[in-house]
Amino acid sequence: MKKKVKNYKSVKMKLFLSLSIVIIAIITCLIILNNVIFETFYLHTKQETLKSVYKQINEYYNSNESTEIIESELEKIAIKNNFDILIKSSDNTSIYTSNKDFFYKLGQVNQIIQQYTLSNSGALEGEDKFTIEKTQDVTNGMNYVLLVGSLDNGYLLFIRLPITSIEESVKISNEFLYLIAGFIIVIGGIIVLFVSKRFSDPILELNDIAKKMSNLDFSQKYKVTNAQDEIDELGKSINTMSNKLEATIKQLRTTNIELEKDIEQKSKIDDMRKSFISDVSHELKTPIALIQGYSEGLLENVNVDDENRKFYASVILDEAVKMDKLVKQLLELMKLEYEKREFNNKKFNIVELEKEVVRKSKVMLDENQIEVQFDENEFINVYADDFYIEQVITNYMTNAIKNAKEKDNIKMIKINNSIDKNRNVVRVSVFNTGDIIKEEDQARIWNRFYKVDESRNRADGGTGIGLSLVKAIMNNYEKKYGVVNKDNGVEFYFELDLSE
Repeated sequence: MKKKVKNYKSVKMKLFLSLSIVIIAIITCLIILNNVIFETFYLHTKQETLKSVYKQINEYYNSNESTEIIESELEKIAIKNNFDILIKSSDNTSIYTSNKDFFYKLGQVNQIIQQYTLSNSGALEGEDKFTIEKTQDVTNGMNYVLLVGSLDNGYLLFIRLPITSIEESVKISNEFLYLIAGFIIVIGGIIVLFVSKRFSDPILELNDIAKKMSNLDFSQKYKVTNAQDEIDELGKSINTMSNKLEATIKQLRTTNIELEKDIEQKSKIDDMRKSFISDVSHELKTPIALIQGYSEGLLENVNVDDENRKFYASVILDEAVKMDKLVKQLLELMKLEYEKREFNNKKFNIVELEKEVVRKSKVMLDENQIEVQFDENEFINVYADDFYIEQVITNYMTNAIKNAKEKDNIKMIKINNSIDKNRNVVRVSVFNTGDIIKEEDQARIWNRFYKVDESRNRADGGTGIGLSLVKAIMNNYEKKYGVVNKDNGVEFYFELDLSE
């Protein structure tokens, strides 16, 4: 079995790769933004919080609230925001502190500048009553954001926020992003694969339909979904185009078949015309010559007595009758051979028809002293055209009479009907005693004007196309016919369908 190779140029693969790249790009951007902007954004947010807390503490001391309530609120603010808060009076007395270590380090006002040197710091934001700076504690090396300001009542306010927590937050956030990125890549890959398949499968189906249409195969149709999107609209259009193309091609094929039939029919008619002219020209040479000769004899009074004149006239009439019969048989043969004759098929008793043919041939049978024998069947119904089947039997009978000879002191013709129930047919055979037909002549005798005995004279009245008529009739019925040599004679046969 041939392995299917992935096509990286396919719509499905392109869509999958595109969506995957987009997901990875978004995750990468998030990680970069988190590293570059998050800390700055976090500092800005905390600065705003510091300003808000400064205003809130200033309002507390401007109000008439008790010291206990103010200190309680300050403690809440420190815990909530992870702030170290220190409030001193103008004489450097501690009013409130949330962290004793912070109080110890800022115990002396003149030590503030020494502890939080501006040489390693940068001012983040400043206003008239407070300054926010990013500083470093020289004792522990930690970085802080420090707000130093004065309240309306003259107190000094110090609020400190360690930057270490910000850096830790960025680190944790990055680790979380890495974890989420891995999860999103796996889940996103599955989703992208599903989505790409959902979008590409209809397109691939439409492509297969288009390929089949290019090979004139319109059997496959696009199954329209309930999405009612552009692909469905395209599928409907392709289905419509497929139906119209199929109908058009069917019409073209039908027209082409009819045209071919017309051309074939015209060709057959032309062939029939040429064959008819050739056959008539060939076969009428002798009778025309005879008629011409005897007519000239009558005109020139070659024989003056009445008996000879009557003989001449009878020869002319006989040849004229033969010519008429020949032409009519040739026309009928041409129509049968070129399928221009329609059969009037019906149910009839073949045995009764055989007896009628024998009755019509009684004069010839008696003249040639031929005995006719029938089999024991009396009633066999067949389905065919009785007019043409009578011609077949008549031609067989005429041929048998002409060729019948004595064998074992008897000159006989035998008509037999044998039924084959398995094939639902009857085989009609006409046997005559006499000479057998050579094997090389058995196929030729069905051709027009072919005679086994070339020495036979014209007195027998034959035209040489009787067996050709049989062949044409049986070919139209697509039934078997033929000739078989027997021990003491020859048997001609044909088959017909039985009728209930």
